[in-house]
Amino acid sequence: MTLNDLQNISEQFKTTQRMPVLFLGHGSPMNAIEENLFVQGFRMAAQKIPKPNAILCISAHWFTDGTFVTAMNMPKTIHDFYGFPKTLFEVEYPAPGDPELAKETLELLQPILVEEDHSWGLDHGTWSVLKHMYPNADIPVIQLSIDYTKPPQYHFELATRLNKLREKGILILGSGNIIHNLRMIDWKNINTVGAGWDWAVEAREKTNNWILDGNFQNIIDYQNQGISLQYAVPTPDHFLPLIYTLGLKNKSEDLTLFNDALIGGSLSMTSVRIG
Repeated sequence: MTLNDLQNISEQFKTTQRMPVLFLGHGSPMNAIEENLFVQGFRMAAQKIPKPNAILCISAHWFTDGTFVTAMNMPKTIHDFYGFPKTLFEVEYPAPGDPELAKETLELLQPILVEEDHSWGLDHGTWSVLKHMYPNADIPVIQLSIDYTKPPQYHFELATRLNKLREKGILILGSGNIIHNLRMIDWKNINTVGAGWDWAVEAREKTNNWILDGNFQNIIDYQNQGISLQYAVPTPDHFLPLIYTLGLKNKSEDLTLFNDALIGGSLSMTSVRIG
C-alpha cells in the first residue's frame, strides 16, 4: 500500500457532516486531572458528535489587543496558572496545529485584520477540556484570540463569519464560564455542586432563559441587565466565548444546556451545545 493510498483512506474517514458548536464552562484548571460530573459531561459531549477533522477554540485565556490565530505545526501546552499541584504543571496535550486552517480562518474573517501567531500555543482553557474529550490528542487544534478592545456585538458578528468551517467538519469550541467571579468564591463550597450566592442563582436563571429562548441580544447587552449580571461578569474574558458560540447558531438549530450547575458560590459550569 502506497502513501497515497493511506492518505486516500484517511480522507474517506474524515467527517463531512456539519459540526455542532460547543461552549464549555471549563472551571478550575484542576478539572484537567480530576474526575467529577463536569469532566464526565465533557467526555459525553464529545461522544455525541462526529469526530472532528480539526478544532478551533476561542478560550477565555487568550485575551489580546487585536485578533490572532495560532499557525504553528506543533503548539506548546501552556500552563497559564499558579498555586496548583506539580502534577497539573506536568500535563501535556501534544495535539498538532493546523497552519492551513489558520490561513482559511484569516481569509474568512476578512476584512478584519487577523494575524498569524507562532508563539502562543494551547492554554488551559483549551487543553483542560480537550484532554477529556479527545485524550489521544490526535485532532489538530488552533486557537483564535479575543480582542479585548472590541465590544460584545463585534465578537458576535465576527463569529458568524466562521460558520463555513462547520461544513468542513471543524468543531468550533468556546471555553470560559458564564458566571465567573473569583473575588467572591465561597471556598468552603468550592467543590459543592449547586452552591451559589443569591445573585449567582438569579444570573444563572436569567442567562439560561435568554439562551434557551434565543434572546441573544440580552446576552450581548449583559452589562445593562442588572446587578446580578454585573456580579456574574465582572470582566468579559470568560463570558465572550459564549457570545462567539451563540453567534454561530442558525435559526433552525437546536440548542441544549448541560453541566448546568453552580459551584463555589460564584462560578457556573453551564455549557451549551448548538446543532
